[in-house]
Amino acid sequence: MNIPQNLKFTKDHEWIRLEGNEAYIGITDYAQSELGDIVFIEIETLDETLEKEEVFGTVEAVKTVSDLFMPVSGKIIEVNPKLTDAPELVNKDPYGEGWMVKVILEKSEEIAELLDAKAYQEMIG
Repeated sequence: MNIPQNLKFTKDHEWIRLEGNEAYIGITDYAQSELGDIVFIEIETLDETLEKEEVFGTVEAVKTVSDLFMPVSGKIIEVNPKLTDAPELVNKDPYGEGWMVKVILEKSEEIAELLDAKAYQEMIG
């Protein structure tokens, strides 16, 4: 299981990569493997400001549909355009090409509440 050391994680299996006051968000390698083949991603929250743990979209796999939760409060400024035609990028490269949204952080102090790679690894076993 791939768990990059430079990311932060949520108990709901989202990851966040900080770049100054902006951040990329996606789902973890563990989450994509549990979901199975991802066939559709719906994110209709572009230009919206959401609070931590609010739903920003859904991911549909062959077996199930799951909500996507914001790891931190922020404004969604970009949705990964590649996922429209290639949602399977989340399965192939969840931490790279399979990122889902880019946000501007509203409350940077919330980052401290997230799990580091070691804590996330312990949570998933």
